[in-house]
This record gives sequence, structure tokens and C-alpha cells, in this order.
Amino acid sequence: MSRLWFLVVILGLGFLSPLAQSLRLDLESGHTKCIAEDIKSNSMSVGKYSVVNPNEGHPLPDSHKITARVTSAYGNSYHNGDHVESGQFAFTAAEAGDYVTCFYASDHKPPVTMTIEFEWKTGVMAKDWSNVAKKGNIDVMELELKKLEDRIRSIHDEMFYLRSREEEMQELNRSTNSRMAWLGFLSLFICLSVAGLQLWHLKTFFERKKLL
Repeated sequence: MSRLWFLVVILGLGFLSPLAQSLRLDLESGHTKCIAEDIKSNSMSVGKYSVVNPNEGHPLPDSHKITARVTSAYGNSYHNGDHVESGQFAFTAAEAGDYVTCFYASDHKPPVTMTIEFEWKTGVMAKDWSNVAKKGNIDVMELELKKLEDRIRSIHDEMFYLRSREEEMQELNRSTNSRMAWLGFLSLFICLSVAGLQLWHLKTFFERKKLL
């Protein structure tokens, strides 16, 4: 019973991890819009995008074609789509950090505004569970348990990832504080040195003028 309660609590906390996002973007011609997602290393990520046809039943106007780019925090390219109306990507993150998806619409006269449907999934949400069920020939209950197990493992990994990021930030704070302390001592030394030089200069000036 306690184990089941633990699983339910962990499942309920799943929303704390940003694993999927689906949204609509309005993009004006000649402009760029980007979306960033913090992804752990070795995590699966899939996405798909498409331009909404303003005139259903008719071909998409050439002015509504876009360019899509997916890059990592280190500048590595994971997807390139030039002058397309839709596309999809899938990759396994080689390094942790912010991955950015950017959409660009070519300049057009007169300007046009297009709507882009974009869905981006990472981690557990990126797994195709329907194929898992077909390949494994498993029932609904077992499939749900597998989903639950993967989600718990994902949250567990996320907790360790956040802990490592926290340690990195603490180390950065300690390093910054140490540097600021040395900078403060250096600034104080320079101020005292300048004050001493000013006093010495004034003393020699007054002695020359025989005022002291």
C-alpha cells in the first residue's frame, strides 16, 4: 500500500518537469521567433511544426513558407528546414543545456502574418508508447505501469540533474564571492595608496612654499 501511494505521489509530481509543450506562434514576414527548452544529456526529443493554411481547401501561399532551425547551447545543429510549410525532428541530446528552435519567415511585401503550430516533447513524453505496446504485445494495465516506471525514472534523473546544476551554481557563487573579496581588497589598497600619495604631494608642496 505504501509503495502504491509513493508511486501515485511521484506521478502527481510529474508536472514539475517540463517534458512537453504544444503551442501556436504568430510570425510576421521578415521576423524570427525562437523557443528554448532545457534538455538533459542523453534525453530523447521530438518535435513537429506546420504553418496553418489561411485558406482551407487551397494550396498554401508561397509567402507562408518558413525556415526552421534547431540548435544546442553549444551551437550544434540538429535540424534544418529551408522554405518549408511543415517539418519534424527527432534527436538524442548529446549535451545538457538550452536547445533552441527558431522559425524565420522571409521578407514579403506587403507584410503577412502566419500562424505556426508547434509541438515539442522531451524525455518520457517523447517515447512512442503505441509502438512499445505493439512490439511488446502488452495489455493496457502493463502499458500504464511501464509509463509510470519511465516517468518515475525520469523524475529521479531530473532530481539528480537539478542537484548537479545547484552544485554548479553554488560553486560559481563561491568563486564569484572570492573574486569580489579580492577585488574589494585591491580597491581598498588602491584607494589608500592614492590617499597616501596625495598627502605626500601636499606635504612636499607646503614645505616648498615654506608653509609648514
